[in-house]
Amino acid sequence: MSSGSIEEQMSYYRSRAGEYDEWFLRQGRYDCGPEQNRLWRSEVEEVRGELRRFEPAGDMLELACGTGWWTGELARHADHITAVDASPEVLEINREKLADERANYLQADLFTWRPDALYDVVFFSFWLSQVPPEKFSEFWSVVRDSLRPGGRVFFIDSLRPEKPAVKERPLGDPTTVRQLNDGREFRIFKTFYDPEGPLRPARGSRLGLHDKSHGELPALRVRRAPINPPLSYAPWNSWALKRLPVTPFDSSEAR
Repeated sequence: MSSGSIEEQMSYYRSRAGEYDEWFLRQGRYDCGPEQNRLWRSEVEEVRGELRRFEPAGDMLELACGTGWWTGELARHADHITAVDASPEVLEINREKLADERANYLQADLFTWRPDALYDVVFFSFWLSQVPPEKFSEFWSVVRDSLRPGGRVFFIDSLRPEKPAVKERPLGDPTTVRQLNDGREFRIFKTFYDPEGPLRPARGSRLGLHDKSHGELPALRVRRAPINPPLSYAPWNSWALKRLPVTPFDSSEAR
């Protein structure tokens, strides 16, 4: 891993700020057709429901907050939100979209940032998969250092590449290439995790290995391990038709 790779990833998300919502709303080149768009929207609502059942409350920390699609959901329950992102562009979009005085915005590189306060809930979406494997343990240390006693974590991430026909990467390569609307390409980190196994980077894995059925994903089992701190993981894909959307897991396995 090089610092240049992390810098390229940050540059990508700064450059993508103005078109990120097209992806979430399935507009433009992200329009997958009526059936897939409807499935995507239904899964958004399902994950929102799981977040409500999680019952977040109190002071919340959102890491890699992006343009605010989940910041708004957290604001329904929070006393206060600290939203952190490396991109000033997405922070500005988030701030304008939310327009809530309970939110405090902080621009910071999440690979060097350290918390100066404690929170009741830590939340992040589609971010763990973009933490370089070498930074994985360090990232979880930051999460734990951010939590008050009894604090909890909820995060959302991809089970596998969004498009089933994505070309395989070389063994051991934790990066992939993403393209913007204007054709520019950036190499970013993207590692997929299997919530049915210990939550750690899958060394030497290829894209799609976690899709054992090469079609619909098998239903995910909810694990009944002791949880300290309590964590909930919402594995998510726009065509994953058979799965339990939230998987608790033992944070001692996040290493």
